[in-house]
Amino acid sequence: MNRTILLIGVVMGMLAIILGAFGAHGLEKLVDTEAVATFETGVRYQMYHALLLLFLGVWNGMETKTKRTVFVLVLLGVILFSFSIYLLALNSLTSFDFKIIGFLTPIGGVLMILGWAVLGFKILKTKKG
Repeated sequence: MNRTILLIGVVMGMLAIILGAFGAHGLEKLVDTEAVATFETGVRYQMYHALLLLFLGVWNGMETKTKRTVFVLVLLGVILFSFSIYLLALNSLTSFDFKIIGFLTPIGGVLMILGWAVLGFKILKTKKG
């Protein structure tokens, strides 16, 4: 489980850097500044959660079931939140109206919050050693 979490964290981090570079150096020529800022928000949250997964993958203070729960919540949250933001920011470049998937962004945000909440609850519940 830890290896999977670490690998997904690495891939998410690497992808965040690639997408961030695209946003900083290529996207500004294609869309307006508001869309670039929106895109950067998705990148930032993706990177924050990549780092969280790296921490989660090396931390041994949590049982596997709870760790899996946090992992799934964070991964699904990032996919729904960040990737819907990427598509919304690129909306003007396609004939498809990605605004119809806008409802996924807050769902992803709630899943990420729940991931943090489960992690925080586990930390509070753990006895001092």
